Amino acid sequence: MSSPSQRMGRRRKKTQKRRILFFTLFLPLLLVLFTGAGYGAFLYKKAETVLSESYMNDGREKSDLRDADVHPLEDNISILFMGIDDNLRRNYGDNTRTDALILATLNVEDKTIKMVSIPRDTYTYIPEEDDYNRINHAHVVGGPTATIEAVEELLDVPVDYYVRMNFYAFVDVVDAINGIQYDVPYDFKVKDSSDVHYTEVEKGLQTLNGQEALALVRTRKVDSDIERGLRQQEVLQAIAKKAMSINSITKYDEILEAVGSNMRTDMTFSEMKSLIDYGKNDEVLDFDSITLAGTDDFLPSGAYVWQLDETELEVVKGKLQRHLDIPVTANDEEEESDWEDNTYETE
Repeated sequence: MSSPSQRMGRRRKKTQKRRILFFTLFLPLLLVLFTGAGYGAFLYKKAETVLSESYMNDGREKSDLRDADVHPLEDNISILFMGIDDNLRRNYGDNTRTDALILATLNVEDKTIKMVSIPRDTYTYIPEEDDYNRINHAHVVGGPTATIEAVEELLDVPVDYYVRMNFYAFVDVVDAINGIQYDVPYDFKVKDSSDVHYTEVEKGLQTLNGQEALALVRTRKVDSDIERGLRQQEVLQAIAKKAMSINSITKYDEILEAVGSNMRTDMTFSEMKSLIDYGKNDEVLDFDSITLAGTDDFLPSGAYVWQLDETELEVVKGKLQRHLDIPVTANDEEEESDWEDNTYETE
């Protein structure tokens, strides 16, 4: 029988072939699109058409953890971003796992955003299955709704909206803004979006194109899932900053084309427009990045899972509940722990 370390090595080798980050481009996209809409009615109409076509009503009127409906203009809200492992050998649909999950909470008063990266192998209770499993399996058994229920069960906060996106949008948006600048921490080589060819990236500060940025956020060759999650959020912020600085109607049009059929959301066009208030030019957009501490573990079957630190999980729950201004149910007295938030600002 192989040892846990041997199984861990095989697992890392396998997942590096398929691990793809489908990032939370949604908010930066909105900031760009609605700013760009000032170029004329044509672009605004196209934005309305594209984003409206991305709307998918899953029949869920509001979170079971909410007493009343919420609206981005008036209330603190949360958005769950789901990245789908969708490559050329797979069909886009609900029978695929989520490759990345990030829950963002937005505070309407101080215009701050907290983002929690949820490792795909997090071992937690899946209500749809009435059993414990890796959280990325929830989408297999019940699509966005099952994933939302699993995240609410895990973090004890309402999920008001979701955005589901595949990697094509990520690559195309980065290319549309002529790449992003990033200080790559080490040399690495991973498969590109075709899952056949490879992309090589060298260490150092440089401008990354879409495929290179995707390679950066999917690799964990040297570091861990925690470091990978933080790197993913840094890349998101680099995209947001670059996207909000562009000044070309052609680029706005390219970003719209990149979204196309690559995104699904239960936010209406009107609700999306409300989020533009978080990115006004005269304000600083704060991203507070949170990780979920835990340890590598194996089930009796030999399957790898990420076991969360229950004490640290309570800390995260409390932070999110306070940010949404809802009753704090978490026992988070250990808030001043070693697992501090990582806060970044984009101007």
